Amino acid sequence: MNSHVFDAAIALAPQGEGVWQGCTSPAYSNMIGPFGGVTAAQALNAVLQHPQRLGDPVALTVNFAAALADGPFVAQARPARTNRSTQHWIVEVRQGDQTVLTATAVTAVRRDTWGATDVPMPEVPRPHDVPPREGPGRVAWIERYDMRFLAGTFPPAWDGAEGKDSRTLLWVRDNPQRPLDFASLTALSDVFFPRIWRRRAKPVPIGTVSMTIYFHAGQAQLQATGSGYLLGQAQAQAFHDGYFDQTAQLWNEAGKLLVTTHQVVYYKE
Repeated sequence: MNSHVFDAAIALAPQGEGVWQGCTSPAYSNMIGPFGGVTAAQALNAVLQHPQRLGDPVALTVNFAAALADGPFVAQARPARTNRSTQHWIVEVRQGDQTVLTATAVTAVRRDTWGATDVPMPEVPRPHDVPPREGPGRVAWIERYDMRFLAGTFPPAWDGAEGKDSRTLLWVRDNPQRPLDFASLTALSDVFFPRIWRRRAKPVPIGTVSMTIYFHAGQAQLQATGSGYLLGQAQAQAFHDGYFDQTAQLWNEAGKLLVTTHQVVYYKE
Protein backbone atom coordinates (compact mmCIF):
# COMPACT_ATOMS: atom_id res chain seq x y z
CA MET A 1 0.00 0.00 0.00
CA ASN A 2 1.43 3.38 -1.00
CA SER A 3 1.83 5.89 1.79
CA HIS A 4 0.22 9.31 1.65
CA VAL A 5 2.44 12.08 0.28
CA PHE A 6 2.34 13.77 3.71
CA ASP A 7 3.52 10.64 5.51
CA ALA A 8 6.39 10.33 3.05
CA ALA A 9 7.30 13.99 3.64
CA ILE A 10 7.52 13.73 7.44
CA ALA A 11 9.14 10.27 7.53
CA LEU A 12 12.14 10.04 9.86
CA ALA A 13 14.75 7.28 10.00
CA PRO A 14 16.29 6.56 13.44
CA GLN A 15 20.00 7.33 13.71
CA GLY A 16 20.52 6.74 17.42
CA GLU A 17 18.89 7.66 20.70
CA GLY A 18 16.71 10.73 20.08
CA VAL A 19 18.24 11.34 16.63
CA TRP A 20 16.45 10.99 13.29
CA GLN A 21 17.26 11.74 9.69
CA GLY A 22 14.66 13.23 7.39
CA CYS A 23 14.57 14.91 4.02
CA THR A 24 12.72 17.83 2.53
CA SER A 25 9.93 16.96 0.10
CA PRO A 26 9.52 18.58 -3.32
CA ALA A 27 5.76 17.98 -2.91
CA TYR A 28 5.74 20.61 -0.15
CA SER A 29 8.18 23.12 -1.61
CA ASN A 30 7.59 26.83 -1.06
CA MET A 31 9.07 29.94 -2.64
CA ILE A 32 12.22 29.58 -0.52
CA GLY A 33 12.72 26.19 1.09
CA PRO A 34 9.85 23.91 2.14
CA PHE A 35 6.40 24.85 3.46
CA GLY A 36 6.83 25.82 7.11
CA GLY A 37 3.86 23.75 8.21
CA VAL A 38 5.40 20.50 7.05
CA THR A 39 8.75 21.48 8.61
CA ALA A 40 6.96 22.03 11.94
CA ALA A 41 5.28 18.64 11.51
CA GLN A 42 8.67 17.01 10.95
CA ALA A 43 9.94 18.55 14.18
CA LEU A 44 6.88 17.33 16.08
CA ASN A 45 7.27 13.88 14.54
CA ALA A 46 10.66 13.58 16.23
CA VAL A 47 8.78 13.88 19.53
CA LEU A 48 5.90 11.65 18.48
CA GLN A 49 8.31 8.84 17.52
CA HIS A 50 10.46 9.12 20.66
CA PRO A 51 10.16 5.97 22.80
CA GLN A 52 10.16 8.04 26.00
CA ARG A 53 7.18 10.21 25.00
CA LEU A 54 4.50 10.65 27.65
CA GLY A 55 1.00 11.56 26.47
CA ASP A 56 -0.07 13.66 23.51
CA PRO A 57 0.92 17.15 22.31
CA VAL A 58 -0.52 20.11 24.21
CA ALA A 59 1.73 22.88 22.84
CA LEU A 60 4.41 23.26 20.17
CA THR A 61 6.59 26.30 19.51
CA VAL A 62 8.78 26.28 16.41
CA ASN A 63 11.46 28.91 15.75
CA PHE A 64 12.57 29.04 12.13
CA ALA A 65 16.24 30.04 12.28
CA ALA A 66 16.70 29.61 8.52
CA ALA A 67 14.96 28.09 5.53
CA LEU A 68 15.87 24.45 5.03
CA ALA A 69 17.86 23.74 1.91
CA ASP A 70 16.55 20.95 -0.32
CA GLY A 71 17.92 17.67 0.91
CA PRO A 72 18.52 15.72 4.14
CA PHE A 73 18.47 17.06 7.68
CA VAL A 74 18.96 15.68 11.19
CA ALA A 75 16.34 16.14 13.93
CA GLN A 76 17.25 15.70 17.59
CA ALA A 77 14.59 15.50 20.31
CA ARG A 78 15.03 15.02 24.03
CA PRO A 79 12.74 15.24 27.04
CA ALA A 80 14.08 18.09 29.18
CA ARG A 81 11.82 17.19 32.12
CA THR A 82 9.20 14.56 32.81
CA ASN A 83 6.60 15.05 35.52
CA ARG A 84 3.76 12.75 36.56
CA SER A 85 1.48 13.78 33.70
CA THR A 86 3.44 16.33 31.63
CA GLN A 87 6.64 16.24 29.65
CA HIS A 88 8.74 19.09 28.25
CA TRP A 89 10.71 18.64 25.04
CA ILE A 90 13.56 20.34 23.23
CA VAL A 91 13.99 19.78 19.48
CA GLU A 92 16.74 20.93 17.13
CA VAL A 93 16.94 20.46 13.36
CA ARG A 94 20.34 20.77 11.69
CA GLN A 95 21.74 20.68 8.18
CA GLY A 96 25.48 20.15 8.14
CA ASP A 97 26.91 22.14 11.05
CA GLN A 98 24.10 24.72 10.99
CA THR A 99 20.99 24.89 13.16
CA VAL A 100 17.99 25.69 10.97
CA LEU A 101 15.18 25.18 13.49
CA THR A 102 14.66 24.99 17.22
CA ALA A 103 11.46 23.94 18.94
CA THR A 104 9.94 23.23 22.32
CA ALA A 105 6.94 21.03 22.96
CA VAL A 106 4.76 19.98 25.86
CA THR A 107 3.05 16.60 25.90
CA ALA A 108 0.67 15.42 28.59
CA VAL A 109 -1.64 12.66 29.72
CA ARG A 110 -5.01 14.42 29.66
CA ARG A 111 -7.75 13.81 32.23
CA ASP A 112 -11.49 13.86 31.62
CA THR A 113 -12.65 17.21 33.06
CA TRP A 114 -15.25 19.92 32.56
CA GLY A 115 -14.71 21.86 29.32
CA ALA A 116 -16.12 24.75 27.31
CA THR A 117 -15.22 26.87 24.29
CA ASP A 118 -15.35 30.67 24.33
CA VAL A 119 -14.66 30.95 20.58
CA PRO A 120 -17.55 29.26 18.75
CA MET A 121 -17.22 28.19 15.14
CA PRO A 122 -18.63 30.82 12.74
CA GLU A 123 -21.88 29.93 10.99
CA VAL A 124 -20.90 29.14 7.40
CA PRO A 125 -22.09 26.98 4.48
CA ARG A 126 -21.02 23.34 4.55
CA PRO A 127 -17.78 22.47 2.71
CA HIS A 128 -19.39 20.81 -0.31
CA ASP A 129 -21.54 23.91 -0.83
CA VAL A 130 -18.40 26.03 -1.30
CA PRO A 131 -16.45 25.82 -4.60
CA PRO A 132 -12.80 24.70 -4.34
CA ARG A 133 -9.92 27.02 -5.10
CA GLU A 134 -9.39 27.22 -8.85
CA GLY A 135 -6.20 27.25 -10.88
CA PRO A 136 -2.70 25.97 -10.15
CA GLY A 137 -0.90 27.18 -7.05
CA ARG A 138 2.17 29.35 -7.34
CA VAL A 139 4.08 26.88 -5.15
CA ALA A 140 3.86 23.09 -4.83
CA TRP A 141 2.59 22.81 -1.26
CA ILE A 142 -0.70 24.58 -2.02
CA GLU A 143 -1.66 21.64 -4.25
CA ARG A 144 -1.43 19.36 -1.20
CA TYR A 145 -4.55 20.97 0.27
CA ASP A 146 -8.19 21.21 -0.76
CA MET A 147 -9.01 24.86 0.03
CA ARG A 148 -12.51 26.32 -0.17
CA PHE A 149 -12.51 30.03 0.63
CA LEU A 150 -15.48 31.68 2.32
CA ALA A 151 -13.82 35.06 2.86
CA GLY A 152 -10.42 36.66 2.40
CA THR A 153 -9.03 34.75 -0.55
CA PHE A 154 -5.84 35.75 -2.36
CA PRO A 155 -5.95 39.36 -3.65
CA PRO A 156 -7.51 39.51 -7.14
CA ALA A 157 -4.76 41.94 -8.20
CA TRP A 158 -1.37 42.80 -6.72
CA ASP A 159 -2.06 46.54 -6.92
CA GLY A 160 -1.04 47.58 -3.39
CA ALA A 161 -4.61 48.47 -2.47
CA GLU A 162 -5.19 48.35 1.29
CA GLY A 163 -7.99 46.11 2.46
CA LYS A 164 -10.28 46.74 5.42
CA ASP A 165 -8.89 43.79 7.35
CA SER A 166 -6.67 40.74 6.96
CA ARG A 167 -9.23 38.05 7.86
CA THR A 168 -9.47 34.78 5.95
CA LEU A 169 -12.09 32.06 6.44
CA LEU A 170 -11.91 28.74 4.58
CA TRP A 171 -12.61 25.05 4.64
CA VAL A 172 -9.45 22.98 4.21
CA ARG A 173 -8.21 19.39 4.33
CA ASP A 174 -5.37 17.29 2.97
CA ASN A 175 -5.34 16.54 -0.75
CA PRO A 176 -5.67 13.64 -1.26
CA GLN A 177 -7.79 12.98 1.81
CA ARG A 178 -6.02 11.65 4.89
CA PRO A 179 -7.21 10.87 8.44
CA LEU A 180 -6.27 13.69 10.77
CA ASP A 181 -3.51 13.23 13.36
CA PHE A 182 -1.29 15.55 15.39
CA ALA A 183 1.34 15.87 12.67
CA SER A 184 -1.08 16.76 9.89
CA LEU A 185 -2.98 19.11 12.22
CA THR A 186 0.32 20.89 12.87
CA ALA A 187 0.87 21.43 9.14
CA LEU A 188 -2.74 22.53 8.60
CA SER A 189 -2.23 25.20 11.26
CA ASP A 190 0.11 27.00 8.84
CA VAL A 191 -1.94 26.93 5.62
CA PHE A 192 -2.91 30.61 5.87
CA PHE A 193 -1.01 32.83 3.45
CA PRO A 194 0.74 35.86 5.04
CA ARG A 195 -1.78 38.37 6.35
CA ILE A 196 0.16 41.31 4.96
CA TRP A 197 -0.62 40.13 1.42
CA ARG A 198 -4.31 40.23 2.27
CA ARG A 199 -4.06 43.60 4.02
CA ARG A 200 -2.06 45.38 1.29
CA ALA A 201 -2.35 43.26 -1.89
CA LYS A 202 1.39 43.56 -2.30
CA PRO A 203 3.64 40.44 -2.51
CA VAL A 204 6.36 41.68 -0.17
CA PRO A 205 9.01 39.14 0.92
CA ILE A 206 8.06 37.43 4.19
CA GLY A 207 9.26 34.68 6.49
CA THR A 208 7.73 33.15 9.61
CA VAL A 209 10.07 33.62 12.56
CA SER A 210 8.19 31.74 15.28
CA MET A 211 4.94 29.78 15.44
CA THR A 212 3.13 28.36 18.47
CA ILE A 213 0.30 25.83 18.28
CA TYR A 214 -2.00 24.94 21.17
CA PHE A 215 -3.80 21.61 20.78
CA HIS A 216 -7.32 21.52 22.23
CA ALA A 217 -8.16 18.02 21.02
CA GLY A 218 -7.00 14.55 21.93
CA GLN A 219 -6.85 11.32 19.98
CA ALA A 220 -10.60 10.69 20.26
CA GLN A 221 -11.49 14.05 18.68
CA LEU A 222 -8.95 13.59 15.90
CA GLN A 223 -10.27 10.12 15.12
CA ALA A 224 -13.83 11.47 15.08
CA THR A 225 -12.76 14.17 12.62
CA GLY A 226 -11.27 11.58 10.29
CA SER A 227 -10.57 12.95 6.82
CA GLY A 228 -13.23 15.64 7.06
CA TYR A 229 -12.74 19.34 6.41
CA LEU A 230 -11.52 21.83 8.99
CA LEU A 231 -12.81 25.39 9.16
CA GLY A 232 -9.87 27.77 9.46
CA GLN A 233 -9.96 31.42 10.44
CA ALA A 234 -6.91 33.70 10.50
CA GLN A 235 -6.30 37.39 11.09
CA ALA A 236 -3.37 39.66 11.88
CA GLN A 237 -3.38 42.00 14.86
CA ALA A 238 -0.57 44.47 14.15
CA PHE A 239 2.03 45.30 11.51
CA HIS A 240 5.03 47.21 12.86
CA ASP A 241 8.64 47.86 11.86
CA GLY A 242 9.11 44.79 9.70
CA TYR A 243 7.15 42.25 11.75
CA PHE A 244 3.50 41.28 12.07
CA ASP A 245 1.63 38.63 13.98
CA GLN A 246 -1.29 36.49 12.91
CA THR A 247 -3.57 34.28 14.95
CA ALA A 248 -5.74 31.42 13.72
CA GLN A 249 -8.27 28.81 14.82
CA LEU A 250 -9.23 25.46 13.30
CA TRP A 251 -12.55 23.68 14.01
CA ASN A 252 -13.77 20.35 12.67
CA GLU A 253 -17.12 20.04 10.90
CA ALA A 254 -18.80 19.15 14.20
CA GLY A 255 -17.75 22.52 15.62
CA LYS A 256 -15.01 21.25 17.93
CA LEU A 257 -12.12 23.74 18.28
CA LEU A 258 -9.04 21.61 17.57
CA VAL A 259 -6.19 24.13 17.71
CA THR A 260 -5.39 27.79 18.15
CA THR A 261 -2.15 29.12 16.73
CA HIS A 262 -0.12 32.30 16.78
CA GLN A 263 2.91 33.31 14.76
CA VAL A 264 5.16 36.28 14.16
CA VAL A 265 6.31 36.98 10.62
CA TYR A 266 9.13 39.08 9.19
CA TYR A 267 8.37 41.26 6.16
CA LYS A 268 10.50 43.48 3.98
CA GLU A 269 9.48 46.56 2.00
